[in-house]
Amino acid sequence: MPRDHAVSMTPPRLPRSIPSLLALLAGSTTVFTFAPFLAGWLAPLPLCVLFGLWLHHAPNPRRAAWLGFLFGLGSFLGGVHWVYVSMSVYGGMPPALAALSTFLFCVYLAAYPALAGWLQARAAQSAPLGWRCLLLMPLAWTLCEALRGVLLTGFPWLSLGFSQTDTLLAGWASVLGVHGVSLLLALVAGGLLWMGSCRRGPVWRRGGLLIALIYGSGWGWQHIAWTTPMGAPLSVSLLQGNIPQDLKWNPDNTRLSLEVYQSQIHAARGRLLILPETAFPLLMEQLPQGYLQDLQRTAQQKGAALLLGLPERGPSGDYYNSMLLLAANERPQWYRKVHLVPFGEYLPLQPFSSWVLRILHIPLADMSPGQPAQPPITLGGLRIAGNICYEDLFGHELRNGAHDAHLLVNGSNLAWFGNSVALPQHLQIARFRSLEMGRPMLRATNTGMTAAIEFDGRVVAQAAPFRAAVVEATVQPRSGLTPYLRWGDHWLWLALLLFLTSGRWRRTV
Repeated sequence: MPRDHAVSMTPPRLPRSIPSLLALLAGSTTVFTFAPFLAGWLAPLPLCVLFGLWLHHAPNPRRAAWLGFLFGLGSFLGGVHWVYVSMSVYGGMPPALAALSTFLFCVYLAAYPALAGWLQARAAQSAPLGWRCLLLMPLAWTLCEALRGVLLTGFPWLSLGFSQTDTLLAGWASVLGVHGVSLLLALVAGGLLWMGSCRRGPVWRRGGLLIALIYGSGWGWQHIAWTTPMGAPLSVSLLQGNIPQDLKWNPDNTRLSLEVYQSQIHAARGRLLILPETAFPLLMEQLPQGYLQDLQRTAQQKGAALLLGLPERGPSGDYYNSMLLLAANERPQWYRKVHLVPFGEYLPLQPFSSWVLRILHIPLADMSPGQPAQPPITLGGLRIAGNICYEDLFGHELRNGAHDAHLLVNGSNLAWFGNSVALPQHLQIARFRSLEMGRPMLRATNTGMTAAIEFDGRVVAQAAPFRAAVVEATVQPRSGLTPYLRWGDHWLWLALLLFLTSGRWRRTV
């Protein structure tokens, strides 16, 4: 690492409130890098502002943590405010309490950028400028973002790498995964800061070369097909019933769901008909007599199989959020959701959290998780890896099923979040997973975004949100392994080791 201490100018000392305001504003701009705005090219710039504040306006770890916290608070208030809708509009929580709960949730998420600021400041001490910009700050940011994806069941929504589905860095997704792309964005941000802080010409050449190498390699990776076609293209029908959330779980309106999906199955033309999460808000044994058999008979007459979402009561009496495959000459096959939503599908810290049920009116709040290592669903020679709702946020878990599958299927019900940015953000996450795994992703949702995504992240067919629709598409199943599918996020351990030993290395350079 170059030992470059030269700084072009000492930034003027600003009133203490100005850096804090800049951190908050910079964090809030990150929401525009994600869907539906898709300004992914912008992503390094807010990080560059944060890194600059850490470098020039954070004289101690506590101040660096505060600036990181404000950056995260701006980002998450702008990007996950839709949690309020699920708690207040559909969960029945009083608006003031829902607003407070949403704010506190964002405060918790902002603790991770705060931790990144504290860690890089503690590790920096008298580190050379290049060392801080190109090692300490990028590694601290990436490691804390990865920690957010696993700690307390994890919530990796708005991981910065997801914003790059439509940029040159998308090519890196299949190589390093979402956290690797976040690291590259942090390196670009650090490189820009390094270049802007130094007078020396060599720094500009080195920084420019680093940034060009990162984006140029991303362009090169995009032209490598890590996976290959498997068998014939598959025609699919993705059903979007558009059942309003306030009607879906009302027993008086159960027949509405049954009739809508029965009509759509009759109209569908694909070989695989996919229904969203809990399309039928009833256990299988509670469905009207002969209803499921009639649907299966209709599908078989078309030469099609049904993959539908419904709650399941297991042999031991546990309840699962499940997918069920019904196909001719195939036994019924289940996929049971593994990664449940805290407070939405189960209550952590019971019995202390039982009071939540007295405030929130959320069905399916007492579910059990499925086994982590479930085999893919098979349809003839085709292997399908199912995932339900926000399970596709967790790439390290999705790899388990995708490794042996030819196709990914996600069933979701995002009606909980109304007409918010949660819907296009979730679609962008699914696109990124297709890039990582080198597999098509088929999404059937209740209200949106229902879409067929090819292995390279392209949306080939999509339903307009908040309309009943049947999306007809043809996708090509794939086999083979991308580098990410083969090795996953194991490189993060090397990044952690590099960060922990950086002080010793710095003294020897």
